[in-house]
Amino acid sequence: MKNIVTLVLGGGQGTRLYPLTKYRSKPAVPVAGKYRLIDIPLSNCINSGLNRCYVLTQFNSVSLHRHIRSTYNFDPFDGGFVEVLAAQQTLDNSNWYQGTADAVRQNLRAIQQPEIEYVLILSGDQLYRMNFQDMILSHIDSAADVSIAAVPVHSREAASLGIMRLDDTGRVVGFLEKPKTEQEVSLVTHRSSMDRLPRHCQSRQRLSGEHGHLFVQP
Repeated sequence: MKNIVTLVLGGGQGTRLYPLTKYRSKPAVPVAGKYRLIDIPLSNCINSGLNRCYVLTQFNSVSLHRHIRSTYNFDPFDGGFVEVLAAQQTLDNSNWYQGTADAVRQNLRAIQQPEIEYVLILSGDQLYRMNFQDMILSHIDSAADVSIAAVPVHSREAASLGIMRLDDTGRVVGFLEKPKTEQEVSLVTHRSSMDRLPRHCQSRQRLSGEHGHLFVQP
């Protein structure tokens, strides 16, 4: 789909995976032999028909750059690409990325193109399988400005994730990043949020929005 561009956040330091991340960023950590964690979101994109991808990098990125350069080569007539957008100092901005939102902000020029209608933003270091076409169709049908892909999690996992609260229509009405206490978690938890999930997921008490975000390009 030519009107969608994907940004994969590939600058994770990955302190919890040390020493695997001593010389590489978290998305560059090997998995299943010859693959890297970054291959999971990129594979999901390519198999969903999304082959215009930027990978935003900063921390310990040499290994990640080398892997992307040697792995993702598209037919020149297809228009697909996986391109690295490394943190850089410019005449307008002398700072490195100050977080994930700032990484996107500093690369707005790459996505503010006439042919781009939608922007998909993904984490570069998670293991999951997803067809983004389903998310795109849902996003268009609901006429939403932003759609968030989320998974249910247990209460004990909430402190390391972003937790969402939904209303009865599926609209996000609350979000808290890494809540530390039950009182904080209760601010963004509502039974109706979980009632919308398949029955086998309802034993998990919280809803985490960590997989992907889809935006309408203004």
